[in-house]
Amino acid sequence: MDKGKYYQGIAVRMLKSLLSAYIITGILLLLLALLLYKFQLSESKVNIGVIIIYVISSFLSGFLEGKMMKTRKFLWGAAAGLLYFAILSVISLAVNQSFADGSSHFVTTLILCIAGGTLGGMLS
Repeated sequence: MDKGKYYQGIAVRMLKSLLSAYIITGILLLLLALLLYKFQLSESKVNIGVIIIYVISSFLSGFLEGKMMKTRKFLWGAAAGLLYFAILSVISLAVNQSFADGSSHFVTTLILCIAGGTLGGMLS
């Protein structure tokens, strides 16, 4: 019974950090949309902005997860970055019915999200 509460606590902490990351993602994407509207940004600048938002959000998720877990922070940060990317991929797949950008962008984004979460966990 005690182990069940331990795992439940881990799940709640992970959900808290991921929810925070997705709130930040939403706010930053709205800001990027405003910048796109005001300054007529090119597609390449918008793509760079989206990738930067992913890294910032996964960093935040890893940072919060590391603060909450207290041990093996970099591993928990990497797990948070991986889960952030996994949920992002599932949503993208549900909306687009496929991965539109190709596998190289997919793998690059995966690596950046895991690296951002790991760095956040290490700095927490």
